[in-house]
Amino acid sequence: MNLVLIEKKNKILEVTLNRPEIHNAFNAEVIKILTKTFSDKKMLNDFRAVILRGNGPSFCSGGDLEWMRSMIDYSKKQNMKDAEALYNLFYSIFTCSIPVIGKLHGNVRGGGLGLTAACDIVAAVEDTKFGFSEAHLGLVPSVICPFVTRKMNESSVRELMITGKVFTAKRAYDSGLIHFVGSAAEVDNYVVEIISNIHKCGPEAIQITKSLIDFVIKNPTKTKAKTIKVIAEKRVSKEGQEGMRAFLEKRSPNWRTH
Repeated sequence: MNLVLIEKKNKILEVTLNRPEIHNAFNAEVIKILTKTFSDKKMLNDFRAVILRGNGPSFCSGGDLEWMRSMIDYSKKQNMKDAEALYNLFYSIFTCSIPVIGKLHGNVRGGGLGLTAACDIVAAVEDTKFGFSEAHLGLVPSVICPFVTRKMNESSVRELMITGKVFTAKRAYDSGLIHFVGSAAEVDNYVVEIISNIHKCGPEAIQITKSLIDFVIKNPTKTKAKTIKVIAEKRVSKEGQEGMRAFLEKRSPNWRTH
C-alpha cells in the first residue's frame, strides 16, 4: 500500500496520508515522500494549490510508534539527523511555492500539528481533537515550535505545549492555528471556495505574495526597498500587464479558467 497518495485534479495536487490503520502516523519513509513532493518546484509549477489530508479516522496522530521505538537506541548524532529530516519536512510545506490547504479531522497530535502549522490555510471538522503530546512522553515539541508559533498566539502556545492537554477545533481556531471549523460537508465546501478564489488569482502573484509575506515578517525594518521593487516589477510583468488590462477591459484574465 502506498504510504502517501498523490492525485492530480484540475490543476490541484491532492496529497493524502495513507496509513489509516495507525491514524496516519508518520515514519522516516513518509517524511521522505512528503518532503520530496513539497520540494519539487518544477512539478508544483503545473498546479495552483496543494490539498493535504489524511485517509481513515484521523488526519495525523504524529510519529509512528515503531519509528519512535527505533529512536531509543539512536546516538545523539543519529537523532540530530532524524530531527533535521523532520524539520525539513515542515519547512518544505511552509515554503512550498504554491498555497497548501490542510483538511483536518479526527486526531491531530504531535508532529501532526507541525503539518497543520506549516500549511497556509487550514480547515478542520468540528470534532477534531488536537494535542501537543510530546511532554507526556518526556519529550519536547521542538522542531514544530518555529512553525506553530508563527500561527498560534503566545498565550495558547505556552499553555498547550507545557500541559500537553487535548484541545478542541474551536480552541485551535481561536488561537489562530486554523482558519475554519465546521461539519465535514462544510469543510469540503470551504475548501472548494478557497480553491475557486485561488483560481481567480494570478499564479505568479500568489507565489510572490507567499515569499513576500515571509520576508516582511523576518525583516520588519527592511521592507521599503523590497516592497517597492516587488510591485514595480509585477506591474511591468506579463502577468501583471494582463491582469490590469483585463480589469480595464472588463474581461477575465487569461489564467482564470474557472
